[in-house]
Amino acid sequence: MRVHHLSLAAALAPFALADVQFTKPAAGSTQNVGTLSMAWKESGDNTPIDDLQSYQIFLMYGGNTQDTMWQLAALVTQGDFSTGNQAEGTFTAGLSDSTKNAYYLKMISVAKEGGQVINYSNRFSISGMTGTAGATYKDAVSGGTDGPDGEDNAANNADSGAATSAAGTGDGVPYPLQTGLTKYAPMQPIPPTKITKKQYSPLYPTSAVTIATTWLSTPSIVTTVTASQTFSVSSMENTASPASNPNPDMAKFLNRWKD
Repeated sequence: MRVHHLSLAAALAPFALADVQFTKPAAGSTQNVGTLSMAWKESGDNTPIDDLQSYQIFLMYGGNTQDTMWQLAALVTQGDFSTGNQAEGTFTAGLSDSTKNAYYLKMISVAKEGGQVINYSNRFSISGMTGTAGATYKDAVSGGTDGPDGEDNAANNADSGAATSAAGTGDGVPYPLQTGLTKYAPMQPIPPTKITKKQYSPLYPTSAVTIATTWLSTPSIVTTVTASQTFSVSSMENTASPASNPNPDMAKFLNRWKD
């Protein structure tokens, strides 16, 4: 993203610039169902890859805004930048349909000194998909190859042991990737007053599970801190005068209990 005013660039720098640039899949390419090969390089913007530690990669579908992004599958759940700039992930055909350029990748990277960076790939197609997609996501596909803008929220002076945002809100680093004595969980969501979604998807990626075959070591996590709830409600006194006598139906009901 190009910004022509220096003051505006400074204000947006922590949020809009990206440091990982996907080179594979290529923009506008068509991939096959099954295994997806991914590769990336240094973009030259903001946080260098050397300052990043681990990552997760998700297969996405839909538009470029948060309300039109559909997370289909976790392709990589515990990636490590020290192992190179390539990865592979698998997915099934029933996740969605074969709309042209509807797919892109989302990478969430954890910085060595705390915070996270979110990068998106260019758009591509996948042939052989047999599922369906909700109108909210399908209609948001423009047909072009540009993916969403990235976000850089890496904290250069953050506590790498806590691995969370400065405010401790739990939105800095994915919970499974946090280390140290304390983990931070995001705020519990509040159910909406109206259900509008037609497709469901997990709020957070699944964690890796290893079946224990011997005695495990002592857990290193001491406590989990969940972000405080900011949701609030207001109430007021009901000043209406009570009815002097119950209505006939209620009177009949109450009379049943006079014995």
